[in-house]
Amino acid sequence: MRLKKALIVMLSIMIVVVMAACSKSNDKSNSSPSSSAPASSSSSTEPSASESASPSDTGLDHSKTLKLTVFSTTANYAGPQIGWFAKAIKDKFNIELDIVASNLTGGDTKIAAMMASGDMGDIVIWGDDKNNYPNAIKGGLLLDLTKDGLLDTYGKDIVGKYPKAIEKAKIAFGSGNAVYGIGNNVASNPSGPSEGKDMTWGPDLRWDLYQQVGAPEINTPSDYLPVLKKMQELEPKNANGKKTYAFSLWSDWDGNYKMTLAKQFANMYGYDEIVDTALYTKADEEKYYDFLSDESWYMKSLKLYFDANQMGLLDPDSLTQKFDDVVAKYKDGRLLFSWFPWLGAANYNTEENKAAGKGFQTVPFNEEVMYSTGFNVYGGNGIISIGAKAKDPKRVMEFINWMYTPEGAMLSAGSGTAVPNGPKGLTWDIGADGKPMITDFGIKAFADQQNTKIPEEFGGGDFYYGQNQMNFSFVVPAEVNPETNEPYDHNLWETSLKLNPSKLESSWREKYGVLTAKEYFVKNNKIAVAPQGFTGKEPLVMDKTLEQKNKLIGTVIQQYSWKMVYAKNEDQYNKIKQEMLDKVKGLGYDEVIAFSIKKAEELYEARKSVK
Repeated sequence: MRLKKALIVMLSIMIVVVMAACSKSNDKSNSSPSSSAPASSSSSTEPSASESASPSDTGLDHSKTLKLTVFSTTANYAGPQIGWFAKAIKDKFNIELDIVASNLTGGDTKIAAMMASGDMGDIVIWGDDKNNYPNAIKGGLLLDLTKDGLLDTYGKDIVGKYPKAIEKAKIAFGSGNAVYGIGNNVASNPSGPSEGKDMTWGPDLRWDLYQQVGAPEINTPSDYLPVLKKMQELEPKNANGKKTYAFSLWSDWDGNYKMTLAKQFANMYGYDEIVDTALYTKADEEKYYDFLSDESWYMKSLKLYFDANQMGLLDPDSLTQKFDDVVAKYKDGRLLFSWFPWLGAANYNTEENKAAGKGFQTVPFNEEVMYSTGFNVYGGNGIISIGAKAKDPKRVMEFINWMYTPEGAMLSAGSGTAVPNGPKGLTWDIGADGKPMITDFGIKAFADQQNTKIPEEFGGGDFYYGQNQMNFSFVVPAEVNPETNEPYDHNLWETSLKLNPSKLESSWREKYGVLTAKEYFVKNNKIAVAPQGFTGKEPLVMDKTLEQKNKLIGTVIQQYSWKMVYAKNEDQYNKIKQEMLDKVKGLGYDEVIAFSIKKAEELYEARKSVK
């Protein structure tokens, strides 16, 4: 998302900024980039005469190259930023980025090592505002952005347009005065679903195969299994003779208490987790449940994957492979089910496949009520900070501020489920009617990101690896750009929706009578929007003793979740399940539940601030 925490998160989220002076670059989605990027053939490293003007009225000197270390807890790439985003920020700010990704180098252990060193880097990106972020503040590892007028002088756009995000930062983590970071996915409009053309989750199936097996009605997630089995029998191998599967899991995103891919169906019932707690809460009601309870779709998902494995629908590589391996399998046509539009469709739905009617499309189940993240004037729980030992904080603040401007956001649109816009003048432009439009090159780049080569004048390399690899979404892409009166996300532009649909898209639209997946869920009242509010108080945090218990419990749940999925039979499955429940009970799970309920009550109070 995005998405590790982006799932999220989200995913989470991929970003990509660009847009040197008049025509460069972007930000992106949870559809996270790989850790093994190809070498870049980046073009000239010095700003051209036409692009070397100061990017703002700050009066800062940009003549010396500023090399910044970005420590990102959400990035899925490590190393120098390359490609079109690198070219754009080099031209505009004379900045170069080197990304350190804890996802790829030790997870929490790497975060702890960075904190222990006393130097978190120049820019620090947090997947959430729990535990590590406040601990870094207490340790003096992050810069107070209010010091010496840093934010007021070099972050004027953030202060002016998103004052609630500053308010939250001060009250929640700055004792009412200091600002140690700015939230992600911030918006200026306070209500409604904030997703773009697609929702964050699906479920998506290989639409062509689903049609060929009769497009049977699906009531619950478990009903997908017999349908997917028929689809697998119809296409047991891909074009290269490799076996196909319905589900292919990966473990390198596991964290926050659970097996990551066992929570998605909960989202499709209108629930989402409270990070690092034992509860899932309803988006639009004061309802929650313990995710180890029988009613939990975390537990039901483990059983679903167990059943899938018994049916030969689960990829046997799931426990050992990485996210990148799964991306490659989607691209190769080896998988039939996707939890996310930014995963299956993004990697399999090439122009060639779509023209042939092949590809992933959302196939909702009848009980589905999609969890929707509402617009958040306070900003999300993802945080971007400046390290206490940052080189030239003024220029760093100027750069971060730009990411929250219309120019930066036009480049960074793409967080969540959308492909980023890319460089103006290459992948998109402004038409004669004043409306933003995708170019022919853009259509190709968005559909086949890794195989679309970027011209040297825009940074070289391919479109996919040229994106901003920090994996942080600044402005929510569905927000309307005041300069165009259309959303930042190119998928929502009027010109995009009017483009001639492919055979695949036409078939799906005819079936559901809508243009987009988001329109389907809204039109059919199958959406639950979560108000994004703030209590106006410092958030509740676990004490150290409970935090340690919680981590141990989370580790046990993750380990046993995988064991349950791969159990030999149902008797062994039930035995492992009971062992897990007994173990966590003994480790203090009841205490975690008690704290989790307090966090749910805090969440409900926060939601009232925007109702």
